[in-house]
Amino acid sequence: MLEAHEKLQSSAELEPSDEIVVNYDFRKKSRHKASTEKGVEIAWFLERGHVLRQGEVLKCSNGQLVRVVAADESVSEVTSDDALLLTRAAYHLGNRHVPLEVAAGYLRYQHDHVLDDMVRGLGLTVTSANKPFNPESGAYHGGGHHHHHE
Repeated sequence: MLEAHEKLQSSAELEPSDEIVVNYDFRKKSRHKASTEKGVEIAWFLERGHVLRQGEVLKCSNGQLVRVVAADESVSEVTSDDALLLTRAAYHLGNRHVPLEVAAGYLRYQHDHVLDDMVRGLGLTVTSANKPFNPESGAYHGGGHHHHHE
């Protein structure tokens, strides 16, 4: 089994020999085991709080490089030409601490019919799809909440 303790940003110089295709729930785990596209088992042991992003590369203890690919999964997608409406939806979803992918013209979150109804109530259209999900990592280092006490 391959073991990865380090992740690298994708670049033209890196030539991964294999890929893992994993959904968001598995990519947010700091320790996990999966199979590569070539059928090789790989386990990663990374810093807590880091979410593996589309295109990142795991560097294995034997030097092998494995690219991370975001799997298609059940998502809700909100599209609109009205930036204010999308901003309002992002605010309300964020207020519920929903992992959210934000891009020009759309918002995407893991499918949830209750959230879909809330967004529709704001005047937006929601469609269900199977697409890769790459949510924002958050404003705090590591993507989690950190509270500093004096």
